[in-house]
Amino acid sequence: MAFRTSSGRFLAGLALTGFMLAAAGCQSGDNGILNLGLGGKKDPAAPPPPQDPKILASQLNAYCPRVTVRDGTAFFNTYSKDVQKPKPKSKPMRKPRNQAEADQQAQEAQAQAAADAAAAAAAPDDSQRIIYQASIADVTRDCSRADGQLTMKIAVAGKIVPGPKFSPGTITMPIRTAVMHGTDVLYSQIHQYQVQVTDPSVATQFVFTDSNIVVPAPTAQDYQAYAGYDETAPKATTDKPKKTRRKKAAATN
Repeated sequence: MAFRTSSGRFLAGLALTGFMLAAAGCQSGDNGILNLGLGGKKDPAAPPPPQDPKILASQLNAYCPRVTVRDGTAFFNTYSKDVQKPKPKSKPMRKPRNQAEADQQAQEAQAQAAADAAAAAAAPDDSQRIIYQASIADVTRDCSRADGQLTMKIAVAGKIVPGPKFSPGTITMPIRTAVMHGTDVLYSQIHQYQVQVTDPSVATQFVFTDSNIVVPAPTAQDYQAYAGYDETAPKATTDKPKKTRRKKAAATN
C-alpha cells in the first residue's frame, strides 16, 4: 500500500509538472516564438514617433552660460625686480682684409649668437624672487533676464600665498571676465582687484565678483563665459595731478 501511495503521488506530481511546462510553452509562443503575428503589424492610425526634442522657452529662460577658467589663467605670480648686471658689449668687427679673416669673423659671430641663445633659454630659479602667488580655486555664476538682455554675475574664489619677498600691504590682481558667442566677444573687462594681505605666514582667501555683465539674451544654449588672470593687462597706475604754476604778471609803473 505504501508503494502504491508513493507512486500515485509521483504520477500526480509528474502530471502537474507537464501542465506547467505546456502553459509556459504557450506563453512563450505568444511572445513571438510561434510567430502568431500579435503585434507584428503597425497600426496606421497610430501617431508618428516624436522627433528630436527642441529647447523649450522655459529651458532657455533658465539657461545660464557655464564659466570656464582657461589654461594658463588660473595662476598669477609676481616677482621682485633684482638689479641685473649689464651684458658685456661685443667688440665691433673690423673690415676683414681677406677671405680667411671674413670666414673667421663669421664663425665667431655664429658662436656668440649660439651662446646668447643658450643663455636666454636657460630658465633661472625664480622661486626666491616671488612676492606672492595668487590662484583661482573655483568660479560660479548667476543669471537673470529682462528686456531682451541677459545679466550675469560671475564670482571668482581663490587664495594668495605670500613668497620670500613678500611684505604686508595691498596687492593688485588683474582678473578678466568675458562672455563669447562663438568667436564674437560679447563682453570683456579687466579688473584690477585689490586685496589687503597682513599676515605673510598664511594664505589669504578672496572672492571677486563682477556684477556688471550685460549681453543680448541668447536664442540658444551656445554662450561661453570665461574668468581668469590676465598678465598681459597694463598695471593700474595712480596719476598725480600736475601742479600748475601761474606766471606773475609783469609789474607796470
